[in-house]
Amino acid sequence: MTQGLPLAITCGDPAGVGLEVFLAAFKKIGNEIPVVWFGDGRHLPNNMPFTTWSPKTPHNIVPGLNIYQIDFTNPAVLGQADPENAKGVISSIEKATKFAKSGQVSGICTAPINKKNLKVGTNFKFSGHTEYLAYLCGVKSAVMMLTCSELKVVPLTIHIPIRDVPKAITKEVFETTVKIIHSGLIKDFGIKNPRILVAGLNPHASEGGSIGTEDIYHIRPWVSKLKSQGISISGPSSADTMFHKRARGDYDVALCMYHDQALIPIKTIDFFGGANVTLGLPIVRTSPDHGTAFDIAGKGIANEKSMVHAIRTANLIIKSRRNAA
Repeated sequence: MTQGLPLAITCGDPAGVGLEVFLAAFKKIGNEIPVVWFGDGRHLPNNMPFTTWSPKTPHNIVPGLNIYQIDFTNPAVLGQADPENAKGVISSIEKATKFAKSGQVSGICTAPINKKNLKVGTNFKFSGHTEYLAYLCGVKSAVMMLTCSELKVVPLTIHIPIRDVPKAITKEVFETTVKIIHSGLIKDFGIKNPRILVAGLNPHASEGGSIGTEDIYHIRPWVSKLKSQGISISGPSSADTMFHKRARGDYDVALCMYHDQALIPIKTIDFFGGANVTLGLPIVRTSPDHGTAFDIAGKGIANEKSMVHAIRTANLIIKSRRNAA
């Protein structure tokens, strides 16, 4: 029996690849990192043995698969979203978060959800995991950071149309995000003086005002103010020069202005191995950097590398927070 708080793995949408990549990752990690899967035992492959975990004795993890039972309405049909199962998906996230807040699990790693299915099935009002977890944890703002072995990136704006990006970039959003990044890299990754490089909104960071003015009259003064407060921040820089190997050595994290500006470089560098980390929460949360992949669910071709990295990253953050306490 392993003594130590486990990491909660939420099941995500049971029709997707979440369980598949978790089981493959679990084979690689084994008992090195204690984990508990939050899902419905009926969704496991036939005759797979497991032990039911109880939050009343949270340190008790036996060898093999441990699960916390979440009752879903229906069995899972791989590749077919079922709105009637959306309530179970939400319940797995809520229970894992509750136990993380109370200290019964060490943190959470969330398998992918399908936001459309959640909206249909439960009238889910959040744009994604990050915003929902911030709500559950009672914090006003949380930050989504993507990380792999060679790069860390943060999108300042996330799941909004590109036409809405400029208006969404406000001084308050920018300053809050930078401060969360700064404190998060110190607390969660042990980087004493994190270097933040800001990507310009416009091509060539507005090129002296000939391609827009947002970088000159808004972002640059905001950067200067934060730098005067002791944060190691620079930019805005032309995004097309920030992500080659030599440039990546000059900063610890890139703050990008919109979703694709951040995710294209990290997925190009390490498509299968990136992980999502939520900064600014009182609990540890990571996830694999991919979606439900309904089209390949159950075919045995889903790559578990991102889930492995997400679990290992969560474990590193847990240790970093413990050492900083």
